[in-house]
Amino acid sequence: MMQNDEQQQIDEQMMRKALAEAQLALQKGEVPIGAVIACKGRVVARAHNLTETLCDVTAHAEMQAITAAANMLGGKYLPECTLYVTVEPCPMCAGACGWAQLGRIVYGARDEKRGYERFAPKVLHAKATVTVGVLEDECSDLMKNFFADLRK
Repeated sequence: MMQNDEQQQIDEQMMRKALAEAQLALQKGEVPIGAVIACKGRVVARAHNLTETLCDVTAHAEMQAITAAANMLGGKYLPECTLYVTVEPCPMCAGACGWAQLGRIVYGARDEKRGYERFAPKVLHAKATVTVGVLEDECSDLMKNFFADLRK
């Protein structure tokens, strides 16, 4: 098992990649949420929200990333993969994480209103581990600023 400091560095590095994806979403007028899936230290998928672009309410960053990772790895189950996402997954995305058997979920900012922890805390795969709060301030600020700008 990796030491905590080393794992924290990896988590922050991967979350920065997810934040870069969130910036791409922001540039497209999407809710700025980004996701990266890594497997054995290698990025196998990158995605961001595309709900406006695709006119599809299910086109969340996590859903896009899970599909891309499954295609890249050639299988629907991702037990050795880690999802890094800038905001706590909604119940739909957390359910998809459960069905994909993602081994680990790492997210930056909590979503008190729509996050899975509020509505479906047991939806992830039984063996999945969760790490919360990686680069939380950056992830949270991106969302707060986006919604503040919408209200102007």
